Amino acid sequence: MARTIPAALTPLRDGGSAVDAAAFAPYVEFLRAGGADGVLALGTTGEGILLDVRERAQVIDLFAAESLPVIAHCGAQTTADTVALAAHAKEKGVAGVAVIGPPYFVLDDDAILAHFRAAAAACAPLPFYVYEFERASGYAIPLRVIDRLRETVPNLAGLKVSDAPFAKVTPYLIEGLDVFIGAESLIGDGLANGAAGAVSALASAFPEVVAAAVASGESTQAGELRATVDRYPRHAALKAIVAARGVPMNEDVRGPLRGLTDDERAYLLADIESFLVARS
Repeated sequence: MARTIPAALTPLRDGGSAVDAAAFAPYVEFLRAGGADGVLALGTTGEGILLDVRERAQVIDLFAAESLPVIAHCGAQTTADTVALAAHAKEKGVAGVAVIGPPYFVLDDDAILAHFRAAAAACAPLPFYVYEFERASGYAIPLRVIDRLRETVPNLAGLKVSDAPFAKVTPYLIEGLDVFIGAESLIGDGLANGAAGAVSALASAFPEVVAAAVASGESTQAGELRATVDRYPRHAALKAIVAARGVPMNEDVRGPLRGLTDDERAYLLADIESFLVARS
């Protein structure tokens, strides 16, 4: 059965300078009640790359203590930090570990292969997922690297692919690997071509919308809603929506991300209300 996995927000407080531990339990319950099958912690939506290793370990602990299986995104700028986070995630008994290619430097095949191998070894035998997102990392992971990983990494389970358009996703839909679609508008196409489900930013605030798209294979509405959210600073917008839906979460984000202006918040919530009324 295809799975719906929200790319979870990270609750923060004090202007984004600290993790808001008290918000995790009600937030995870909101996701569970909306049909989520698990969470991806500390991904792009979760601001993971902006938190230090200690904070990321704390976030893994907080998610792992709740009711949904956790895939911990442990990708970091250095291999040492990535390995440390992957090992910590294993200790906490998460369901899997995902790693994006380190941003900024464009790495050759041997470098990226060594990075992924080290991360996978640190969390073995947990399922290991490659997180492919060219726009975020600055480069696409070559398919020949995936092939070499399949030959040498026994716990390689699949990929999260957040690329668009679908022509960029298709090469990563590899038989024998669980591939999760990141772009909501492409969920239907992905499922029709063998994807295992969605790991979705939109599901962090609208788990029921994405769960319905995964169940039906029709994701046009989810794509339109994601486009609406993306008119605003996305991380703060998703947190504002979650708060408006009854979860005690602050809008605080970690700089250099920014919050919403009062006008943006008002327009955003009006747009969302219009969507929910039209859907009901």
